[in-house]
Formats: sequence, C-alpha cells, structure tokens
Amino acid sequence: MNGKEKREFPRIDSKNLVSYVCLDDKGQTLSQGMGRTLNVNETGILLETINPIDKTCVMSLAIGLKDDVINIEGDIVHQRPGEGGWYRSGIKFHEMDDAHLTSLKIFVAAFNASISAD
Repeated sequence: MNGKEKREFPRIDSKNLVSYVCLDDKGQTLSQGMGRTLNVNETGILLETINPIDKTCVMSLAIGLKDDVINIEGDIVHQRPGEGGWYRSGIKFHEMDDAHLTSLKIFVAAFNASISAD
C-alpha cells in the first residue's frame, strides 16, 4: 500500500448522531437503530453502531450536523468490528438533493475553517 488517499474528498473526524433504517430491496424495514459518525465527507461516512448491520441492505440515514438533519440513503461498502464490541460500517451515499448536499458542504467547510484557525 502506498499510503495515498484514494478518496476524492478526504474525510473529517466528526462525531454526529445518526438514526438509521436498514431497508431490503423492496423498501421494507429489516432493522433500525442509532449510531454515530466517526468521520464524514461529501460522499460517505464511517458509522459506529452497537450491532452489526446487514451489509446487503440500503441504509436510510438521518444525520445530525450542527443545526441541520440530513436525510440520505447509502450502501455499506465495508464493515468490521471496532473497539469495545461496537461495529464500524463504511457507507457510501447515494445521490442526494441539492439542499442536503449544500448543508453537508457547509458543514465540511466550517469544520475545515475551524481547523485552520487553530
């Protein structure tokens, strides 16, 4: 491995509450729960949950970012056990509407601005 970042948009470390619903291919609920993001970017998140999530489901997510809640769907691209019995799932977002994408971009930009101000 060459250590280069492969993502188009680097992820920022950010812990945000997430409510999720795991849907099958017919849109029926398989499971639901709460978790938190460990990192975020414009195309995906790393989600930490107490229980493993069915990797074949479509994730319907409500992510709290500061004063906004972004509702978006995505797919699990990888999952592994984390620390303390928690599970970490990498989720790639499906396309989102302009309003949610703008909110996400503002959140990432504000985070990056606060880092450079330190």
